[in-house]
Amino acid sequence: MHISTGEVRLAGQTIKLETGKLARQANASIVASMGDNVVLATVVMGRVIEELDYFPLQVEFQEKLYSGGKIKGSRWVKREGRPSDESVMTARLIDRSIRPLFPKDFRNEVQVIVTTLSVDGTNPVDILSLLAVSTALTISDIPWKGPVVGFRVGKDAKTGNLLFNPTFEEITASQMDLMVSTVKDKLMMVEAGANEVSEATLIEAFSRCQALTKETLADLTAFTKKAGIAKVAYEAVAKETVLYDGIVKNYKKEVSDIVKAKGQLLRQAEQPVMEKLVDIYGEKYTKKQIGTALSEAISAEARRMILARGIRADGRKPEDIRPVSAEAGVLPRTHGSALFNRGETQALTITTLASPAMEQLIEGAEGDETKRYIHHYYMPPYTVGETGRLGWPSRREVGHGALAERALAPMIPSAEEFPYTIRVVSEIMSSNGSTSMASVCGSTLSLMDAGVKIKRPVAGIAMGLVNDRTKTVVLSDITGFEDHIGDMDFKIAGTTEGVTAMQMDVKVDGVDGETLKSALEQAKSGRLAILVKMLAVLSQPRDKLSPFAPKIIIITVPVDRIGEVIGPGGKIIRSIVAQSGAQLDIDDTGKVFISGPDEEAVGKARQLVEAIVREVQVGEEFDGKVTRLMGFGAFVEIYPGKEGLVHVSRMSSNYVADPAQVVQIGDMVHVRVVKVDEIGRVDLTMLSAEDEQKAESRRRENQDRGGYNQQDRRRRFGGGERRNRY
Repeated sequence: MHISTGEVRLAGQTIKLETGKLARQANASIVASMGDNVVLATVVMGRVIEELDYFPLQVEFQEKLYSGGKIKGSRWVKREGRPSDESVMTARLIDRSIRPLFPKDFRNEVQVIVTTLSVDGTNPVDILSLLAVSTALTISDIPWKGPVVGFRVGKDAKTGNLLFNPTFEEITASQMDLMVSTVKDKLMMVEAGANEVSEATLIEAFSRCQALTKETLADLTAFTKKAGIAKVAYEAVAKETVLYDGIVKNYKKEVSDIVKAKGQLLRQAEQPVMEKLVDIYGEKYTKKQIGTALSEAISAEARRMILARGIRADGRKPEDIRPVSAEAGVLPRTHGSALFNRGETQALTITTLASPAMEQLIEGAEGDETKRYIHHYYMPPYTVGETGRLGWPSRREVGHGALAERALAPMIPSAEEFPYTIRVVSEIMSSNGSTSMASVCGSTLSLMDAGVKIKRPVAGIAMGLVNDRTKTVVLSDITGFEDHIGDMDFKIAGTTEGVTAMQMDVKVDGVDGETLKSALEQAKSGRLAILVKMLAVLSQPRDKLSPFAPKIIIITVPVDRIGEVIGPGGKIIRSIVAQSGAQLDIDDTGKVFISGPDEEAVGKARQLVEAIVREVQVGEEFDGKVTRLMGFGAFVEIYPGKEGLVHVSRMSSNYVADPAQVVQIGDMVHVRVVKVDEIGRVDLTMLSAEDEQKAESRRRENQDRGGYNQQDRRRRFGGGERRNRY
């Protein structure tokens, strides 16, 4: 295989492509690089699995830590483990962009693997990976109607300008993180998180991406001519038109009744008709062929009802939303909870609050990061009346959780305003479409029930599409059946002020900009209507946190005194934890996060920390513990980490020859500060001011009579004038 290289322009950046050097036994492989980011994309076509009723496509994204010059942090495991959520999201982004462009009835196994070889930590690799996969499929012999082009778009918060191919730093400061894949003049996939951007901004971004697609496609076409090979011959499976026409003609009423039953979530509605058709056509056709023809007839009738009459399977008009209801505070011991219902879709959402120490640490090739707001989504089999596996979350569950998290993230108060780690879990109780958007709505109410001061409530809605090339109908709040028979699943979440998250998948060869514009406008109307229903249940965050939630406060200590709070080997901070029952976390800026089960524990810990870093003043009095005895006096801990010296002359108004005559280690004594020197050393006294004067007078009298003086004491303890030591 000869080596071919080329360059592709992508929104102002140049991407270098190479094939024929690595992974030469794959159907095709591409090494794509942009700056110091390098990824390898391989595509392989396997055997036909005819018994499947779906396309067996696998897309894997392998983030190798070596690509960022890192070794896994675990002391016991150094090999990369399960894919991170971010890797799963990148794989899903690629899958959703390429899947619709394979032949509809294609049943060959196809596996796509993307491996990071080098990452610079400055620029994301997801769009580069998508372009590498698109190019590999295009030059391969695998049947595919690509290429697709991917874009990442941000919006400068200061200027309002759109940013193409933004860096990680620019994404962090951006009002929008939008990823789009396009083919010619249509859009294939949309994924976005945003800080209340307008629908007009999104439409502008879509339009700009479509305009930029042309130059990238021109470069990809040139590279394909140089490096591509002929596609394998593939013939679509011939449709059993006689069988299909017979069902449509002779069982029109039965098919129409099945569609209406599907609208009422009667899942087995077609079973009696199927049995009748098998009896009639079973000698000539297989059961699978009959079932396929019946499913096609049901789908066609449902689409015909929408396009011709504007009536959906459940009787709604295209813009209608199913009945919405909600409850807040449904669970007694959780920190926040809510139940959101939309039709037969039901989401129970729970909020848990914890200390900053519970932030999630994410290890990746680009570097480590922490996350204080986390959203998890679970949809067990019983939600659709089925049995199935339980275990690790599926990719779909990871993706839906990430979408709901992205929708609410801009509304979460900052750590300074609300110093908690927040975990929200959406437990789907029943599913009939749009569970991810039900999670968004339920999570909003759950967060408010927990007392999280979110900036504004967020609601979400899933939009669908039915298009027969002559007419297009956009559907609001689609059901599971409509998702199955429709052409698009477009999820949009936002507040009254703008959009916060989007996700679009299609089953056709793209959606034009005008259709998306119409869907965005119709979604906004539905979103606002749902918000009204939600706010009728709980109009604002609760004033107080749950009594079962931890109490957290933040105090700040001077940076140069952080070590005093921690102590040698963590001794002092462990002592504070033991005494108070609270948890302490300190960052490099001197912020101390104190969390505990109740206000008493938090208050106690705060007093102890503030005592450590405060400046001791002459005249202050303390009850302290004797920690050490020396010949010249006793050291007393006046508060954790801070000791002072009580000289023997200040232990009693009478003469003291040995400190042990007065105190023992562990004794509690009352002391007063008499001096603080320039480096912070503290001199203490156990005498009252009156006794201090008496002792001082007595010392003077003894000295005048030639009695006890300091030189005598030095000799008693083995000391003496330096000149006498030799």
